[in-house]
Amino acid sequence: MKVFYIDTANSGISGDMFLAALLDMVENPISIIEELKELKNYLSNITTLGINLIKVNRSGIKVNQLKVEIKENKNHRTPNALKNALNNFLNDKDYSTLGKQYANNVLETLFRAEANVHEELVEHIHLHELSSVDTLIDVLGVTKALDQLGGLEGNCRIYCSKIPLGGGTIKSAHGTLPVPAPATLEIFKNSGLFVANGPIESELVTPTGAALLINLNPLIMEQPINMRLGKVVYSTGQKEFTNFLNVLRIFYGEDENVDINKLKNPLHQYTEEITVLETDVDDVTGELIGNFIDTISNEDILDVQITSSLTKKNRPSYIIKVLCYPEKSFELIEKIIYELGTLGVRFNTINRVCIDRRIEETEIQINEKNYKFRYKVSYIQTDEEQKIVNIKPEFDDLKWISIDSGIPVKKILTFAQEKINQIFKALESSEGYLSSK
Repeated sequence: MKVFYIDTANSGISGDMFLAALLDMVENPISIIEELKELKNYLSNITTLGINLIKVNRSGIKVNQLKVEIKENKNHRTPNALKNALNNFLNDKDYSTLGKQYANNVLETLFRAEANVHEELVEHIHLHELSSVDTLIDVLGVTKALDQLGGLEGNCRIYCSKIPLGGGTIKSAHGTLPVPAPATLEIFKNSGLFVANGPIESELVTPTGAALLINLNPLIMEQPINMRLGKVVYSTGQKEFTNFLNVLRIFYGEDENVDINKLKNPLHQYTEEITVLETDVDDVTGELIGNFIDTISNEDILDVQITSSLTKKNRPSYIIKVLCYPEKSFELIEKIIYELGTLGVRFNTINRVCIDRRIEETEIQINEKNYKFRYKVSYIQTDEEQKIVNIKPEFDDLKWISIDSGIPVKKILTFAQEKINQIFKALESSEGYLSSK
């Protein structure tokens, strides 16, 4: 089985950096570069388009760098103009069906992120930086290289490290923005990938780099997976820092021990790391435990659980367990120590599968009055559809309806469940609806 490990720990990722690395893997990088230069004929108002792959020195390592020279007027390009150019190029050149799907998915991810940030329809957004031809160079170049390397096929597995985003601010068409840019954050949201701020005050991940990466559905690995190593390639972007290497590494090899069918399971995309914090207390009152639950629930946690137990001296005690993301662990450990007076907190970082959910709203009629309530739909996303797992009404809404109507909440739950059952049946029978979300 083919294996790629994309190590972004000392670089972040941008489109040109990703392309520069992959070009060192293919047999004939010049042919890809020459083909990309023809993009000048697919978008209007381009007077100059030069692309060169060069070697530069970074801390004694010779690495690839892409040099692109562009002169263009891109003020009036729309998402449709960019998408039409992309698909015309894909159809004219030798791209596989998987390659065409991947390239379109990347572009759609970029458009959707911009639209969500500005709360606009995709067709109404102003692309600004994204409308440049270099966006298509990155997307089409990476797609062609992956196509040739078999990186888009089912017998290939892609892994990546945690991703540093950088910090500080950047200047854009919208003015000065914080790093990471809003569109970059929007792309990573719900992707299942782990990101971190820093370690320097500069933009380390561009929206195009983020979109190219998440559409490969990589699995997070802190270290390269065990493999028979075939090649390691290095690249850098346009920035050079005194205190940060800024070198992207990609490992390529084979691993015969990977169960391909297991990796194809859609639940793999929902794997994430969480930390379990745990302590035992035998000298606090129930009131303090209740106050601790209220206090910790206001923090950035995933869950808190309290279990009654007995200690080795047969003293009644409580097991306190808090679930959180790893980056919040020590902040929360400090909170636990001060709130409960415990002398120690155990912690362990583990993997979990946490599927998607969304909140929607419907209404029921009680005593000739319409009441709205929210419900949570949990589902697993596959390539073809969303598989509904469960639909559950939000209890706080039902409680409010009970108070307003004077009807016991148990009966309100029965009314709400009848409505939920109708929704569930409609979703299961409407395959088009499931696949459109």
